[in-house]
Amino acid sequence: MTKITAEHLARSAFVYIRQSTADQLMHNQESRRRQYGLADRARQFGWATIEVIDDDLGRSGGGINRPGFERLLGAICEGHAGAVFAIEASRLARNGRDWHTLIEFCGLVGTVIVDEDGIYDPRPQ
Repeated sequence: MTKITAEHLARSAFVYIRQSTADQLMHNQESRRRQYGLADRARQFGWATIEVIDDDLGRSGGGINRPGFERLLGAICEGHAGAVFAIEASRLARNGRDWHTLIEFCGLVGTVIVDEDGIYDPRPQ
């Protein structure tokens, strides 16, 4: 049984893309290509509506101003996100507080997190 349901597919898939520094943007183009490729993976799973959030490219995760991450949290809290896609789920947030907030919000509204290793449903079982 898949963790992705019709309820998830009825909402949008959000692909969160980030690289922390200008150096990473210039020298790690393969990583960025793989991250943008997650939109294709979302389509393969059945999502028709996919939003790519790349506002935080070149912004340090340690910084306070991360509009893309805030926009992602807003979409989750408003119930618009059926899934959040990232290359590695643990890299969605740069600190424990942001990570726990993201996981808690996803669990509350039933948003799954999808990375290269699997599909995670943070709702209590």
